[in-house]
Amino acid sequence: MSIAVAKPAFVQQLQETGVSEIRHDWERSEIEGLFNLAFSDLIFHAASMHRKYHDPNKVQLSQLLSIKTGGCPEDCSYCPQAARYDTDVTASRLMAVSAVVEAAKAAKAAGASRYCLGAAWRSPKDRDLEQVCDMVRGIKQEGMEACVTLGMLTPSQTAKLKQAGLDYYNHNIDTSPEHYGDIITTRTIEDRLNTIENVRSAGINVCSGGIVGLGESQTDRAGMLQTLANLPDHPESVPINQLVRVEGTPLSDTDSIDAFDFVRTIAVARILMPRSAVRLSAGRAEMADEAQALCFLAGANSIFFGDKLLTTENPQHENDMRLFARLGITPLNHQQ
Repeated sequence: MSIAVAKPAFVQQLQETGVSEIRHDWERSEIEGLFNLAFSDLIFHAASMHRKYHDPNKVQLSQLLSIKTGGCPEDCSYCPQAARYDTDVTASRLMAVSAVVEAAKAAKAAGASRYCLGAAWRSPKDRDLEQVCDMVRGIKQEGMEACVTLGMLTPSQTAKLKQAGLDYYNHNIDTSPEHYGDIITTRTIEDRLNTIENVRSAGINVCSGGIVGLGESQTDRAGMLQTLANLPDHPESVPINQLVRVEGTPLSDTDSIDAFDFVRTIAVARILMPRSAVRLSAGRAEMADEAQALCFLAGANSIFFGDKLLTTENPQHENDMRLFARLGITPLNHQQ
């Protein structure tokens, strides 16, 4: 809901001139001012920014594979892979390299230009990391971008992944610094930011975003985006996830986020981080086509596709292609 508040100078300037520069010094009040704009004004400014830096009718396709599922020692309140929660997720061992490469080939044939691997670890053991590095090499040999999310990393581990040819490392901050402790207690947001710094120092592109629908306030959404936008370099990829409520997790009974509030989060992310790819990530299976279309209009230009998103449902590939056809959107090859 739009709230009548005094507009920060930046918001006033945006409404008057449509001009914004790439910044890393955002004030919380400025970001909340964007959230509080009339919906049509916010979407207009976000779409204008999107067109300045990106082709508005191209969306990058990534596919995500869980290479080691369940048994995680962390207590992330939203995650069905945490060992302490009673969910229907069965723990599994790390997949074989050959199986991962075959899955990447199939994803490429379906239109994916990036293949992403996720493992339910707090942080990887060095022997497991060597196997992941072999997976990365196999994906790169197929002519695809490679992304992994493995938990916290040390500088030596990021160096090994860089040597293997890794393009992106995903490490979400999840929510605002103020709300973080209500969602996770087994690692701090500083731990996450340290891993992001290690990844950046190794010369690997950063993929980092958050989750909305965790019971957070609009101020928390602004704080999450502020943390990302004020990094020394904006993440090259910013996934915005909608909470998928899974029975057995502490957040299974959380109220659904309003669709317009989710679109607002996409739009504000686009304005704050103009050059980044903003990825419409978890929760798409519960979104109407119209809500997804608004997200693309607001600046989302990347999605995860495929039947599964780690352990939760994702829209069928055919449904995505039908929606793209209706909207005049075509997949973006990573070389474009």
